Amino acid sequence: MPKGGSLAISPVVDVEGKRLSLSNLDKVLYPATGFTKGQVIDYYARIAPAILPHLKGRPVTMKRYPNGVDGEYFYEKNAPKHRPDWVKTAPIWSRHNRRHINYLLVDDLPTLIWLANLASLEIHPSLALATDINCPTMMVFDLDPGLPANIVQCCQVGIWLRDIFEHWGLACFPKTSGSKGLQIYVPLNTPTSYDVTKPFAHALARLLEHDHPEMVVSDMKKELRTGKVFVDWSQNDEHKTTLSVCSLRAREQPTVSTPVRWDEVERTLKKKDASLLVFEAPQVIERFEKMGDLHAPVLELKQKLPDLRGVAATAAEPATVDLAAQADEASAVTSTKRAAAKSQSKHAKKKAAGSAHKTSPKKSVTAAAKKRRAL
Repeated sequence: MPKGGSLAISPVVDVEGKRLSLSNLDKVLYPATGFTKGQVIDYYARIAPAILPHLKGRPVTMKRYPNGVDGEYFYEKNAPKHRPDWVKTAPIWSRHNRRHINYLLVDDLPTLIWLANLASLEIHPSLALATDINCPTMMVFDLDPGLPANIVQCCQVGIWLRDIFEHWGLACFPKTSGSKGLQIYVPLNTPTSYDVTKPFAHALARLLEHDHPEMVVSDMKKELRTGKVFVDWSQNDEHKTTLSVCSLRAREQPTVSTPVRWDEVERTLKKKDASLLVFEAPQVIERFEKMGDLHAPVLELKQKLPDLRGVAATAAEPATVDLAAQADEASAVTSTKRAAAKSQSKHAKKKAAGSAHKTSPKKSVTAAAKKRRAL
């Protein structure tokens, strides 16, 4: 079977020299549309050239729906014992479980098809590579709207985030969550650690909440999120995995977490039309064939986060100084927790967290804050 081609559905298939027994291909996994398990497998076969680069080398958590999206589901981190011998795994130490977890590595098309045959509708990779699990190659903001807010409000918050990063000379890339929200990815691909990215993301979420209290919340308490966008910074954690580019979602329709352009985000905000950023499996295949991988730079672009304390020294605005203080405080708390956890287990690996510094920008963050308020 050619890589990334249509999968000729049959009980036993040959995928790049690996034989796979497929099962229950006519089983409906999305009852509202009649979308079957065979169609799920075929989607992942077709979208493989887009999704595999974003999975390669990263520990993966499966979210399995054996009885479809209306049935019970479960997360599976440990690779199933009945896996084929050619499926690769990576042992990752879990301080919480006090043991190694053998995560799947979805590095090739046969493994991706095998995963889809397990009804793993959603695929959640780590932000870091298995070879350096404490060094995330990217930072992510998950923008989650609380009703009656929707992805339109997420677009506005995403644009504010983009403008902040642009001020620092950094690029970021949006994709839909495939559900209600929007996710913003900041490529790093340079030495860093979660001790840097998590406090940084938290501090930015608080800054957005400070500047736009009517629309943004940084606290995950659901009672605070009504009509607002929760900027979820907590995904930047070694113990968490994040929904992959081009992964299906277990919604009523077979929607997909889809990379989008910033002009599409701006258009959705301008027209206030949430439907403009809803894409189902067939549309995503067409978009990839036409546009290519819009998130390819997330895997390649090398960027360093600025030192927020250095940025604060160039500006006198209280919100900016508060941003640096929050980052410093959050970093100290994170470091304390991590040190305590490490001391509890002799198996924990010691890694020196890389620093993520960048020279202070010429313009002050005060100007950026004023620019954001003018939007």
